[in-house]
Amino acid sequence: MASVAENPRLDFAKSAPKVFRALIGFDAAARDGLDPALVELIQIRASHLNHCAYCLHMHTNDARKAGESEDRLHMVAVWREARHFFTPREQAALALTEAVTRVADAGVPDDVYAQAAAVFDDQELAHVLALIFTINTWNRVALSTAKVAGTDER
Repeated sequence: MASVAENPRLDFAKSAPKVFRALIGFDAAARDGLDPALVELIQIRASHLNHCAYCLHMHTNDARKAGESEDRLHMVAVWREARHFFTPREQAALALTEAVTRVADAGVPDDVYAQAAAVFDDQELAHVLALIFTINTWNRVALSTAKVAGTDER
């Protein structure tokens, strides 16, 4: 695993403002209509898998501000072993998040997709997928540009 860059890297927002604004718009559209707690759980789990400390710090703080419990935040990384902390919808979203984030490993298995399709209607499922796409993109932006955890300027 690479360490944090000693020298600052590219400021993506300033260097590609149209792309950055488009990504913000995509992210906002993806969240539309989804439960804010579910949004944060998806973003936290993808950030765990991608080893993105910057996004993990940001989204755990956002979740706390939105009223998420410390117990649930601590259990996201091991949700399969702590299912009782999460609703069936959250479990389905977390499984789908893992499959889509790790798509190169095994694709998105039919059973994982079916589990999500059983608890989300088509519009919700499309938004969950879009949110997974956006957090994976944000993770890659943060990791590629060496964003430092705890320096969120929002």
